[in-house]
Amino acid sequence: MNRKELLEIAENWFQEQDWKPFPFQKESWNAFLEGKHGLLNAPTGSGKTYALWFPIVLNYIKNNPDYKTKHKKGLKAIWITPLRALSQEIKQSAERITQDLETQMTVGIRTGDTSAKERTKMRTHMPDLLITTPESLQLLLSSKDYKKTFKNCSAIVVDEWHELLGTKRGVQMELGISRLKTICKELRIWGISATIGNLEQALEVLLGPTSPELENSVLVKANLNKKITVKSIIPKEMETFPWRGHLGLHLLDQVVPIINNSKTTLLFTNTRSQCEIWFQKILEKYPEFAGEMAMHHGSINKETRLWVEQAIRNESLKAVVCTSSLDLGVDFAPVETVIQIGGPKGVARFLQRAGRSGHRPGKESVIYFLPTHAIELVEASAMQKAVLNSAVEDRIPYLNSFDVLIQYLTTLAVSDGFYPDEIYPEIKQTFCYQTLTEEQWQWLLNFLVMGSQSLKSYDEYKKVEVEEDGKFKVNSRAVAMRHRFQIGTIVGDATISVRYQKGGYIGSIEEYFISKLSPGDVFTFAGRNLEFIRIKGMAAHVRNSKKRTNKVPSWMGGRLSFSAKMSELLRQELYTAELEFSEQSEEIQALDPMFIKQREESIVPQPHQFLIETFKTRDGYHHMFYPFEGRAIHEGMSSLLAYRISLLMPITCSLAFNDYGFELLSDREINIQEILDNNLFTPEYMLSDLQKSLNSNEMARRKFRDIAVISGMVFTGYPEKGVKMKHLQSSSELLFDVFRDFEDDNLLYQQAFTETFEHQLEEGRLRLALERIAEQDIVWKKCSQPTPLSFPIITDRLREKLSNEKLADRIQRMINKLTK
Repeated sequence: MNRKELLEIAENWFQEQDWKPFPFQKESWNAFLEGKHGLLNAPTGSGKTYALWFPIVLNYIKNNPDYKTKHKKGLKAIWITPLRALSQEIKQSAERITQDLETQMTVGIRTGDTSAKERTKMRTHMPDLLITTPESLQLLLSSKDYKKTFKNCSAIVVDEWHELLGTKRGVQMELGISRLKTICKELRIWGISATIGNLEQALEVLLGPTSPELENSVLVKANLNKKITVKSIIPKEMETFPWRGHLGLHLLDQVVPIINNSKTTLLFTNTRSQCEIWFQKILEKYPEFAGEMAMHHGSINKETRLWVEQAIRNESLKAVVCTSSLDLGVDFAPVETVIQIGGPKGVARFLQRAGRSGHRPGKESVIYFLPTHAIELVEASAMQKAVLNSAVEDRIPYLNSFDVLIQYLTTLAVSDGFYPDEIYPEIKQTFCYQTLTEEQWQWLLNFLVMGSQSLKSYDEYKKVEVEEDGKFKVNSRAVAMRHRFQIGTIVGDATISVRYQKGGYIGSIEEYFISKLSPGDVFTFAGRNLEFIRIKGMAAHVRNSKKRTNKVPSWMGGRLSFSAKMSELLRQELYTAELEFSEQSEEIQALDPMFIKQREESIVPQPHQFLIETFKTRDGYHHMFYPFEGRAIHEGMSSLLAYRISLLMPITCSLAFNDYGFELLSDREINIQEILDNNLFTPEYMLSDLQKSLNSNEMARRKFRDIAVISGMVFTGYPEKGVKMKHLQSSSELLFDVFRDFEDDNLLYQQAFTETFEHQLEEGRLRLALERIAEQDIVWKKCSQPTPLSFPIITDRLREKLSNEKLADRIQRMINKLTK
């Protein structure tokens, strides 16, 4: 069959469904059938799955003209998805095509949710089309004779590539692809990405910056102008002193009519604990939603999650309170409305969530923005403009992640073994390791065989043996088994499963939350009030309780920081507060009472101004700074400034920061003029000052735990018998100290510092922020009391000390005093 006839098959299929293929779908089919690699840039809900499943199936038809009568078994294509929740959707799309075209092709899923029985079956009978995750692909590479499994594979598609880019899972993919390129002679590599700022670079990372594949590649863009409408839920009474404590629950009565007017509504929260609280509170106040409302987040058990996803499709649920577990590509046609609770911290995440509603080509997406405190209305207004101007963000890829490389080389050594001379050129072609030197490569090989220089007398670090012909191989079954259990780059806090005493799995919670509970304590989880009985093995035993409680598990993922783009948009929006009232957005107009109060004591900063406020309370002397750069940058900047001040005057201060600014609280006054005269905001000597200021050793130590786990230096335990987080921490700290004292040129030890500065503190962004401040006029306001801008920061500090109820009372007293 020639290409024209093949494309006709696809177009006829579309006609039968009463659909019309989009130009970008046709462009992808053509490019794929011409043998090209590529990146497809398309919004969610636009038919991108069909843009790539079709040419994969058509290519099979082309190579097997008698496909209807004879079936050639074996793996033909791999579809990588970052989220397990998406795999069912992707499978259904593929099966629609394979069955309608009578190809006899089989479609299978292999993820962490796949049963052991299914996996065993796959070892001998691979499906034709496999849907899997980056981790499961690595597991396949760790099995014996993996080359036979993959040799006839003609395509690999990496879905949601923007989500993997800039993470170690993305690096894992780069390495997996580098191996498949060598084994599969006919391989076509494709990625699918939502809009990001650096699409060209995303393609380069996917294919390798110097690879022949890159020269034979295309970037396909879907020019579908999807209409996105952002509506803000504006409080009827505007608070003049905003704080973060009430999670937006005071707007509950304004949310319920929105839910009632839609077929199905998704309420997105930023954290799992917020998700639990909102679910409880809606049911408490509106019991009629019982049975029509559900909750979905990553710690709830798989059966419940799948049931919720199916119920959304069947339109049997009115509302679902969820977290980012439903962010990506799950194709829910009935969802009419999305409500975002609290600032989403990034433009891309917001657009992704908006795209969950009206999830059909040509349909409008409607998203409501519910501020959890007044200043978040500035974010809402910024989001309106971001949507209008199609703002995009860059994703910064990792370089030289030696921990991921060690894990990958061990994977190859566990399966069939590898020859360094064959593997080195493949690795050098990836984006992450393009600058890998011969010397570093030798260090890594030595590390696999001997452990590091300072650990070579300990046998447990010697995992790989070098055979006579120079092949690197793991021969110990115990090492191989432990390695397979630990494949992956997501290192969370150890999770403990939550089970009823009589059996019955509810979900999983991070260990550190459970460790704070005493028997008899009641907490809310998965929409139920549970009484904690005891810990047995890696499970917390509980029973249902009728007691009311305000204890909700908190997960470490709850501290998202602003993206660079978001900070920039937020500042631009804040500056509009000084425009004529008629030129302001509805949200900024609604904040007028707060801005009036702010101007009584201070100013609302303008583009050319940098604001510093000082005032005294019974807690001490407050020094407030407002860069509006996001939490991560403020963490670095506040430490840097505190360190530089300590060189001028002997002073101790405690730091607090949020997305808008930071505070230095001390027991004596800091002379701000002296800070300005000594040019303390200068970007010069920033790195060395940061290293001294931050106890960078402590931060690197925390980073090193993840590196030690990923590289396999510490073992996290077997599935039923995990190692406690505190033990992991102490084992990795011990190693960290050994390297610091005896081997500071150890690549993994150095990597901990690089990651601390580049990824956690975003050193590059911090430098740009300091350069911007250096050019602004610094306005120092000596205030007699806290201002509306400072209030969220100073009340956040109290949160550490007080329970929720006491905190609310104390803050109410503060507000009453300030608004007298």
